Amino acid sequence: MIKQFEQKKIEQMIKDVLLKSGISDVYTGQSVAERLTGVECSEGGLKITLCLNYPCQSRHVELAEKVKNALQAQAQLFELSDDLLNTVTVMIEQRVQAQRIQKNLKRINGVKNIIAIASGKGGVGKSTTALNLALALQAEGGRVGILDADIYGPSQPHLLGADTHPESKDKKSIEPVERFGLQTMSIGYLLEDQAVIWRAPMATGALLQLLQDTRWKDLDYLLLDLPPGTGDIQLTMSQKIPVSAAIMITTPQDIALLDVRRGVHMFNKVNVSVLGIIENMSTHICRQCGHEEAIFGTGGGQHLADEFDTELLGQLPLDLAIRQGADTGESILLAEPSGEISQHYYEIARRFAAKLSLQAKDFSHHFSNIIVES
Repeated sequence: MIKQFEQKKIEQMIKDVLLKSGISDVYTGQSVAERLTGVECSEGGLKITLCLNYPCQSRHVELAEKVKNALQAQAQLFELSDDLLNTVTVMIEQRVQAQRIQKNLKRINGVKNIIAIASGKGGVGKSTTALNLALALQAEGGRVGILDADIYGPSQPHLLGADTHPESKDKKSIEPVERFGLQTMSIGYLLEDQAVIWRAPMATGALLQLLQDTRWKDLDYLLLDLPPGTGDIQLTMSQKIPVSAAIMITTPQDIALLDVRRGVHMFNKVNVSVLGIIENMSTHICRQCGHEEAIFGTGGGQHLADEFDTELLGQLPLDLAIRQGADTGESILLAEPSGEISQHYYEIARRFAAKLSLQAKDFSHHFSNIIVES
């Protein structure tokens, strides 16, 4: 039986070893010592627990092995038996936290973080990218939803291959449509093929109602698939929707970059941080000969990221399989989860989720409202 003071001593030793080892989270840059949340010593061995604030479960085994090797390499520092150190178990947990949102806005029930996916320009593959990022986050262990904010031209129902109607159990709220493990909502579920001929106030009101009346269930991330442009929907989002951050989608060509610049300026004006740029349709690789060609030019995404002092989160190819998945309602991440293209989406998802986790946290939901009476 290890006494409490010995336990504390061992915990500090382990933390020191991890600091000196130089092992860090490749996506946040944080030392693993900062993520140490538990040390248990027993006759069965030594159990170490680390907690990461973003989903990356595909990297857990690799990180755990590095930590285990570092501890065993420094075994002489610990006043423990060899048998104890020969049985080292490293557990890695994930706990996504709510990040700070715009001032004077209330969080949406059941949602920790809303991430706006925007482009400024239509036709750059934003909706397809938004869905694939949602699936990638989920594959990494996140609880994810997607809200189709394009009231006039909803595309998520088609991309998801879903033609169901949302249910209402209490006649006041609606249940999200669950598809591939994602919680989803779109005006397209309600109106099917009908054209939406509404003035802007009706459209923005419909968006808010979809967001607020949907019974989201314990989501780490809700991706908001915005329509192109910087109009009423985007203005409503910035003023009335509690957004944690935004991601901009572009192609390399100049005409797309012009509109993305406007989008970045808009987010900057309303104090919503832009996590980075995703360059879609970066290059095309011929399936017959392997020749790679930059059809829409090169360097546009990186140039934009440099201009706004943000990050190029990744480059996605122009590939037939992505288009086929969008048309059939079966994403490439479902059809080819281990494929090279899917790996691009996983990497981007890990990068932006890690970057979001480093932003200021919002702890307001832990406290009750304080009323001061004079």
